[in-house]
Amino acid sequence: MTRVYTLAEIQRVLPNIDVVAAVREGFISYSLGKVDVPPVGELLFPDDDGEMHIKYGAIRGDDVFVVKIATGFFGNSTRGLPPFGGCMLVLSSKTGMVLSVLLEEGELTNHRTAAAGAVAAAAMLPSHLDRIGIVGTGVQARQQADYLRRVTKCRALSVWGRSAENANAAARDIAAMGFQTDVADSLESLCRGCRLIVTTTPSTTPLLSAELVQPGTHITAMGSDTEHKQELSPELLAKADLVVSDSIAQSQERGEVFQARRAGAISDADVVELGTVLQDPGHGRTSDHQITIADLTGVAVQDIAIAKAVLTYLEHA
Repeated sequence: MTRVYTLAEIQRVLPNIDVVAAVREGFISYSLGKVDVPPVGELLFPDDDGEMHIKYGAIRGDDVFVVKIATGFFGNSTRGLPPFGGCMLVLSSKTGMVLSVLLEEGELTNHRTAAAGAVAAAAMLPSHLDRIGIVGTGVQARQQADYLRRVTKCRALSVWGRSAENANAAARDIAAMGFQTDVADSLESLCRGCRLIVTTTPSTTPLLSAELVQPGTHITAMGSDTEHKQELSPELLAKADLVVSDSIAQSQERGEVFQARRAGAISDADVVELGTVLQDPGHGRTSDHQITIADLTGVAVQDIAIAKAVLTYLEHA
């Protein structure tokens, strides 16, 4: 019989799960070729500033596979609704039957996305970090800060956003997590003071340029998950000493690597997959003076990892 789990039930077990560890192992399995992930399904709703993604896949040898439907409608705040929604379906790899439905309403997607940011940061940070920079003021701005607490001791953080009101609100929420926060008056000042920068916006034009970013900086770019989104200039990727993608296959059609490759700034040979860096740190940062970039477009293995971890607790609760 299919079990349906509500958001409240899911949220109750999430604190018991090491999402960072689960997602990290998922990336390693993916780069080892152990995960089948078809191309992302996508519907865009430009009139309503909305999008829907279907991400699905299977880890070879597993008893289950996962199909995730995720929506982002960025004008929902004017309707009194959250921007993200969706659910995950867990099916038997043996029979194709739907075993469980996780009515996560975007919550698991947000957590697995933030966990991926923490995984990338832990693998690619310079050895000394005085301040974190967050570009953006939405749900992921807060979630990324929350998850970075798990992988770095740095507790000084600057926020930048197009809206001063939204940036101040994000800074207050992040301060409640134990960070000393301020609102950067410009991207230039944020880049001057921060050696870890996380971009969390749905921007369709580059926000960070090669001229802004200082030596020794790591950037995690997680907003560009469609063909049209872009947070980093192609010249910045060309300038970087190391460019890492969560999925080289997926970077053929979306993300910062896609945009830079299309502009002729980099080639396939300039990109390393995140799971490869996690397996062998020799493929990662080799100097504190390097500029490193992680382009995270969101891979189905993250959904598989968090769905399986959540179900382990739900089914034994």
